[in-house]
Amino acid sequence: QVQLVESGGGLVQAGGSLRLSCAASGRTSGYYYMGWFRQAPGKEREFVAAIRWIGGATYYTDSVKGRFTISRDTSKNTVYLQMNSLKPEDTAVYYCAPRAEWDYRAYNYWGQGTQVTVSS
Repeated sequence: QVQLVESGGGLVQAGGSLRLSCAASGRTSGYYYMGWFRQAPGKEREFVAAIRWIGGATYYTDSVKGRFTISRDTSKNTVYLQMNSLKPEDTAVYYCAPRAEWDYRAYNYWGQGTQVTVSS
């Protein structure tokens, strides 16, 4: 199976920016999508954005459209999430996974994630 390592989180003021990275290794072939997901304290994990590995089609949840951009570097097996205009409600642990919005709930191999904290 694929191993994923998330990085790039941190503490930022509202309106600031962060770029998250997700480096994939191991069995990376056969996955059509790579997605970012987040889980805030006391809430369920939710979909944030996904990118089709071949072709680069992107998908976003409504609350981040126009603020977040997902991209990938296929030569590095790495997916990025550029987050601009951050809001306190974006505070969460962010995870990546080879899933999209419609199939992530059954995924059982979540990594440690990276903490994003947005102060008001």
